[in-house]
Amino acid sequence: MSQTATSALDIAVLLPCYNEAATIGDVVRDFRAALPEARIYVYDNNSTDGTALKAMLAGATVVRERRQGKGHVVRRMFCDIDADIYIMADGDGTYGPADAEELIRTLITERADMVVGTRRGVHDDAGRNGHAFGNRLFNQLYRVLFGNDFTDILSGYRAFSRRYVKSFPAVSAGFEIETEMSVHASRLKLPVCEIELDYGRRPEGSHSKLSTFKDGFKILWMFAMLMKETRPFAFFGLIAAGLMGVSLAAMAPVLYEFFTTGLVSRMPTWIGAMALMMMSFLSFTAALILDSVARSRAEQLRIHYLTLPALNTAKLAVEASAENEKARRERSPKTTEKARSSRAA
Repeated sequence: MSQTATSALDIAVLLPCYNEAATIGDVVRDFRAALPEARIYVYDNNSTDGTALKAMLAGATVVRERRQGKGHVVRRMFCDIDADIYIMADGDGTYGPADAEELIRTLITERADMVVGTRRGVHDDAGRNGHAFGNRLFNQLYRVLFGNDFTDILSGYRAFSRRYVKSFPAVSAGFEIETEMSVHASRLKLPVCEIELDYGRRPEGSHSKLSTFKDGFKILWMFAMLMKETRPFAFFGLIAAGLMGVSLAAMAPVLYEFFTTGLVSRMPTWIGAMALMMMSFLSFTAALILDSVARSRAEQLRIHYLTLPALNTAKLAVEASAENEKARRERSPKTTEKARSSRAA
């Protein structure tokens, strides 16, 4: 894709940052070199090491978000910025700004609403074994619960269309925001793509803010909450099945005693088993009702998404046509001169 074609689109580069002074300056400069037509925003999340100053000196527009957590930053960015295409990356230098053009090209040519830059070698370079194990676990769990749309749901390098950004609810507070992004696309059956990109190591002096256990638990909790909201029949159906299983296990010896002796000596056990059975029926009823509610909410979200304008590829067509016409005119005098020379000879 030529630079002339991309200049027809309004592109915003969004960089959420927390204490990334060691890398943010180079990241901003590299994005300016890779996408000179783009606007670059750095959202500083209460950094104490001069991140905001380094980003400003490198040429980025810096905004402060005081609520701590990447989810809060992403919600603020998506709310504040209007653009045709959004590129989101981390400020730690692990993602290559030169790959942004490939993300944009894929978003346009595939007519997708989100393109995820999957991390090549992430299981080798995640820094700690716990991170690598967590990546495998969460990706496999996602495929079981929500479908096979993604192979790297925790990647922070993504390109979005405007209608994805403006239809995304963004309720997460921390690093679980990437999981919510993926579930939103899977829930509404949005067109998405993945491309494999190199994933680098943090340079000396830069440290990961991700806590293996604390943030891992938050992501697992987000899985449970998103399953409850988007797949309530499966969520409450599993609870109903579990309660029924415990109830039947408690009932079995009581029923055996009753049919063999005609007596029920363990009345508290029987009452408890019946209570669990009633809870199972209630859970199953809730699953049926909430499944209808979830489908209605998904339809409303889909309708809202469709009311937003799609990526205006007409701009690109006009620019490409103008570029081709200009090239044809530049070639035309040379062709005429060559013809005259041939006739003279």
